[in-house]
Amino acid sequence: MGLIYLDNNATTRIDEQVLNSMLPFLRDNYGNASSLQHRMGREANNAVEHARRQVASRLHVRENEIIFTSGATEGINMALRGIAKAYVGQGKHIITCTTEHRAVLSTCQNLEKQGFIVTYLPVDEAGNIDLDVLRASITPETILVSLMAANNETGVLHPLESIAQICQEKDVLFFCDATQLVGKKEIDLQRIPIDILALSAHKIHGPKGVGALFIRRKSKPIQIPALISGGSQEKGLRGGTLNVPSIVGLGKAIETAYLPSNIQEYRDYIEEQVALRVPEIQVHSKEVPRLGNTSNIAFRHIKSAEIMSELPDIVLSAGSACASGLLDPSHVLKAMHLSDADAFSSIRIGLSRYTERKEIEQATEMLIQAVETIRARSPIWQLYLDGSL
Repeated sequence: MGLIYLDNNATTRIDEQVLNSMLPFLRDNYGNASSLQHRMGREANNAVEHARRQVASRLHVRENEIIFTSGATEGINMALRGIAKAYVGQGKHIITCTTEHRAVLSTCQNLEKQGFIVTYLPVDEAGNIDLDVLRASITPETILVSLMAANNETGVLHPLESIAQICQEKDVLFFCDATQLVGKKEIDLQRIPIDILALSAHKIHGPKGVGALFIRRKSKPIQIPALISGGSQEKGLRGGTLNVPSIVGLGKAIETAYLPSNIQEYRDYIEEQVALRVPEIQVHSKEVPRLGNTSNIAFRHIKSAEIMSELPDIVLSAGSACASGLLDPSHVLKAMHLSDADAFSSIRIGLSRYTERKEIEQATEMLIQAVETIRARSPIWQLYLDGSL
């Protein structure tokens, strides 16, 4: 049996159509998209603009509202740092959430060192924010609300329409990290008035190292200074030679991205079988709206690292790939009021359109057997059974 890949919230396998769309711009048409004086440069530029149209079409926005980046982390930095710099004269208050991606939280912490005030909205046990708390947190000093669309560890969906409406009522900019949502659920930015939005290609079967930032064109233009200075590429907002093959890949990936309905059935199968056959487990955020491909389960009284070591043929994770190597428990699960022990016992399962039913059945059996094996030799589990814990 080959590897069963269940870590699609970290990154995805590149789609064959996407790869084929990129290859000509790696091998044959390798012109610089800024070299418009010759045919190869013009063809590369045309390919970039076609990809821009593909991204814009999927988000239901205008082409001139899309800026290409190296990925969501750059887009997040560009948005948060840029807004802070441009709007500091209007206020120094930013609102985000305790369960945001590390890229948002780290950037906010850096801005705090520069004198900005950041409100970190709490979440309940399921990972939901309280919209009344959001509304009450906005002050005349607030310049930006930064809330993700879907959580990368639990799949919890924030109510984007309601958040956007509150921000409009309060005349505050709304930035959304939509990295996990795009390509899994439709998002119409004509209907949802998000001001700025970031995404990455590698979450939707595209290449790593490329993403896009949507900046809404308004009657009063949103001011975001360049994060990377250089040439006049991307309207002067992102200097540097354009990564044409990857941009082409992003366009194709977002055009073809979808999540079939059977993926949620596969996720539910895992959760139902585990709940039926394994005692002392908790499926996080099970009763709230979440992505159909994501499951996060705590196997109490053992550690997720033990489970992954016991399952070398299944690719799982204990949380965000960006937090791997950290010795602390997941900040997302801790924000949801889990104990350190339960946070350390949780694994994340991320499915994709390439996940097959037979893989899910095999992985579920292997996961259940692994937990039983680990617990059988665990003195902590024995203490639990004896009632000593």
